[in-house]
Amino acid sequence: MLRKKEKQKFQPAMTFRKCIHKYGAYYLMLIPLLACLIIFCYFPMVGISYAFTDYSPFHKELNFIGLENFQKLFASDGFWQAFKNTLEISTIRLLLVTFGSIGLALLLDEIGCMWFRKLTQTMVYIPHFMSWVVVASIFTIILSPQKGMVNSVIKALGGKPIYFLANRDWWRPWLYIISVWKEMGWGAIIYVSALAGVDMEQHEAATVDGANRIQRVIHVTLPAISGTIMVVFILNLAKILNLFDPVWVLQNSMVIKVSDVIETYVYRMGISSSQYGISTAAGLFKSVVSVIFVIAGNKISQKITGEGVI
Repeated sequence: MLRKKEKQKFQPAMTFRKCIHKYGAYYLMLIPLLACLIIFCYFPMVGISYAFTDYSPFHKELNFIGLENFQKLFASDGFWQAFKNTLEISTIRLLLVTFGSIGLALLLDEIGCMWFRKLTQTMVYIPHFMSWVVVASIFTIILSPQKGMVNSVIKALGGKPIYFLANRDWWRPWLYIISVWKEMGWGAIIYVSALAGVDMEQHEAATVDGANRIQRVIHVTLPAISGTIMVVFILNLAKILNLFDPVWVLQNSMVIKVSDVIETYVYRMGISSSQYGISTAAGLFKSVVSVIFVIAGNKISQKITGEGVI
């Protein structure tokens, strides 16, 4: 028996040819995914070089100008305003959606009737699959100062109608409300799955000790899914600055000062103004900041939970 175990232990690793022969079908299915990854993710990275040139589609030659585009970018007040707006909007939006998703998952977990629970889950998931263009159209009608539902209530109460999406004080709050409504249900899926793995014996022990439902949630449920919460939060940090669709479809010239973000700034500089070098520099700067956020979030996770994601 010992000799058989020793033979199994020191069995040589499978060669590349044997591995291809055994798992050839799986590698074949992997080829389209790798092709899409290379074409749409890695190949476009060649365009980073435009940040260091005075690129123009009307000139074949690329003149290397070093960090001149970055100097112009950092000297622009519009860029720093967009960067500030991006950090504020993204951070608040991420926190609201995260806490909203956790709260919704906890509420769904408390529903005892299975058919009603599945119906509720389906209803709150649906908004995620709606295009931001459709969502913007719906809420533009709802918030319309003439015939909108919200302003109809305000008029009925004796108030004056408010053009919410053209008001600097109201634009961001409604962006947060719309974002939570759209993404909260989808974000709750992971937390609902994590709650299914919580040890019920801990709940029973806490009940015996006299803990009520809220105390069990705070001291048993949340610590049990804290690892999942940190992983999801850190993964979302990687795309915290990706804020184009929700802003672009709700943005207008009246609220540009409080709604302009890096991606809309890049779009205007690159597509509208044809300043491709500066827009590429802004995009590269955004990517570097995103990486810093992920590394910082991973460090925080290691200190809080003792485990990191990357």
